[in-house]
Amino acid sequence: MTKHILADAPPAFVLGTMAMTGYYGASSESQARETLAYYLDHDGRWIDTADLYANGANEELVGKAIAAKRNELVLCTKFGYLFGERADQRGLDARPERVEAACDASLRRLGTDVIDVFYLHRVDPNVPVEDTYGAMARLVEKGKVRALGLCEVGPKTYARAAGIHPVAVVQSEYSLWSREPEDGMLRFLREQGSWFFGYASLGRGILSGAVRKPEDLPAGDQRRDMPRFQGENFYKNIELVKLLEAMAEELGIKSAQLALAWCGRNGDATPIVGVTEPGHVREAQEAVALTLPEQTWRQLDEVFAPGAAAGFRYSESAMKRLESGQ
Repeated sequence: MTKHILADAPPAFVLGTMAMTGYYGASSESQARETLAYYLDHDGRWIDTADLYANGANEELVGKAIAAKRNELVLCTKFGYLFGERADQRGLDARPERVEAACDASLRRLGTDVIDVFYLHRVDPNVPVEDTYGAMARLVEKGKVRALGLCEVGPKTYARAAGIHPVAVVQSEYSLWSREPEDGMLRFLREQGSWFFGYASLGRGILSGAVRKPEDLPAGDQRRDMPRFQGENFYKNIELVKLLEAMAEELGIKSAQLALAWCGRNGDATPIVGVTEPGHVREAQEAVALTLPEQTWRQLDEVFAPGAAAGFRYSESAMKRLESGQ
């Protein structure tokens, strides 16, 4: 693979696995396995996980599911957080002496001898990014990792890291209700020759219409701690979803498909699609292949103008860990 790993063509979308191990409430391992199998059997090649997800259990799930097809896949994972059952236990620790141990643990859980894209999940404010990224670059030299990525960074941190080793991919939240990367970052990455992957492309499920009222969020669902799903913010955001659903109905598609199609409409961003059912994979594949009129994009850009969503996307403390906008 090349230093940027994406030289041939970007994927239409990346399969995100976080929700498969309970981030949004109870989950079924058997259903997760069926979903992964469907994706792999229908030409899916890109999988995104992280050591943080379910304290390593997500990587274990992915590793078992992909074992027979490992060499056909681009496997991406992330590190940088401490494990913990509660949010207040999951602090950042990206000291250089911890990097290789974190990578080795991910390799074991994933059942592989190399990670295709190894991301720094969040920049540790207590560690110069050059130190962390330098330790990550040594993993490439050792053959444990093929390419490196960063999450939720801006141009300045990107440049500091890129001075150590090429940055293959930058990953940040990007959807109709989280458009901050359009404020220069997408253009910047295009100029640098790096790819952009947008996670939470369905607004953590709300853009699919699956969440209609606060009570739809089960106990233990991490969205309960996010301002956009709380109080008046929730109801204001649901009104936006209703407009999206009306537009999708006119086009004969689902709101989730319209939201995904929008994410990849101009070729600057590849959506990371978090799914929990085989049918969702099929719908995502259909969505990224859609060709829609310019009028549709204009309507969406008007309804979901930057800043239209009510509330921050993370808690106040979590927002402090981001460089890529609120």
